[in-house]
Amino acid sequence: MDDLFLAIGHRFGRVELRRRMRDYIRGLLAPVARKNTWQLAEQAGHPTPDGLQHLLAGSKWESDDIRDDLQEYVADKLGETGGVLIVDDTGFIKKGTTSAGVQRQYSGTAGRTENCQIGVFAAYTSARGRALVDRELYLPKSWTEDRERCRTAKVPDEREFATKGELARHMVLRALASPLPVTWVTADSAYGQDNRFRRLLEQSGVGYVLAVPKSQFSVGCSRIEGLFAQAPDEAWEKISCGDGAKGPRVYHWAAVRLPAVAEFDYQGEVPHRMRWALARRSISKSDEIAYYLAYAPLQVTVQELVRVAGARWAIEECFQAAKNECGLDQYEVRRYTGWYRHITLAMLAHAFLAATAHQPWERGAEPVRHPGPWLTVAEVRRLLAACRARPPHLSGHRGLHHALSWSNWRRRRQAVARRCHYLRRCRTIEGRSP
Repeated sequence: MDDLFLAIGHRFGRVELRRRMRDYIRGLLAPVARKNTWQLAEQAGHPTPDGLQHLLAGSKWESDDIRDDLQEYVADKLGETGGVLIVDDTGFIKKGTTSAGVQRQYSGTAGRTENCQIGVFAAYTSARGRALVDRELYLPKSWTEDRERCRTAKVPDEREFATKGELARHMVLRALASPLPVTWVTADSAYGQDNRFRRLLEQSGVGYVLAVPKSQFSVGCSRIEGLFAQAPDEAWEKISCGDGAKGPRVYHWAAVRLPAVAEFDYQGEVPHRMRWALARRSISKSDEIAYYLAYAPLQVTVQELVRVAGARWAIEECFQAAKNECGLDQYEVRRYTGWYRHITLAMLAHAFLAATAHQPWERGAEPVRHPGPWLTVAEVRRLLAACRARPPHLSGHRGLHHALSWSNWRRRRQAVARRCHYLRRCRTIEGRSP
């Protein structure tokens, strides 16, 4: 974590900001019940949340610079040939009308229309792990057409209305310009049916497997569902599109090659790209069929296309992990800048978790075994929590200082800290029992 802080520290001009940034990210990774500035400040030992609130609202640093560092960090830790960029959006339930971009709109997270903010995200996944790498806040027309409301929420004057597809195109271009080794792009039907989104990928020379609705018109053909309506039984092949929470996700898949387009698919007189239409049918419910359009090199196999289609679920796992472990949706900021700053720092914390989880697999070495009766993980966590906790009499009554209780608490904390320091030293001395 210190290496990560060192890599992004130059983005913060003052040492106070760097310290607050470190406390904020450490708090996002800590077992805090609700990761807002009040509880994060308490976790860090700050008397008030003013410093962390200033970090999100009033200080001078650019969240886009941290996003660029995040993409470089993910490329270094998780980047791999054949990596997939995934685009999707998620909702953040909010009350009131003053938070930037909030209104009653459909949220896939809630599964219904709610008063919420919508964020469009990009995630990167490979065999080494997965992490969120970019974000944009969707502003409905009710916001962009009311410039006074935008100024109140600190929305930049140059920010105009942009559809979710346009936001996705901007993120794809940034990812392709970054060190991330992106070979494929995938997304759900909300983005796959956007013709301009597909054309951008084709012009960039990137392969894609995009979900589309059954009414989608394919190249030189009618509706895509018509391509598979009369498919014989032998056209469907049972293939796993990746492992899920309950094991391999196995479906029946069928694939059809589509006519090539001279403008994008040919180099001279020889085609170098091939277009595909895919259909995924449930094994238990044969009437449940999902459809995809794909754009890929000539040598690609159907199994590879199925793998990329199945990679789309990785971003849902990123959302779940970032919200549950890093407080992605537990912010209490209302302004435009504060949203981007909190979301970016939460994404950075999540990327650190993803990179750390990959390290033991990457090393492939047996853990060093030390002699002696080591403490259990739960006991070590209780010791560390005792070192970080605030005095009990200050937890519920801020500003009350009882000299005797404070002195006893400090002595207990120092004793526990000395014990933890001793344990850490013992870990570095081979053959010594604690």
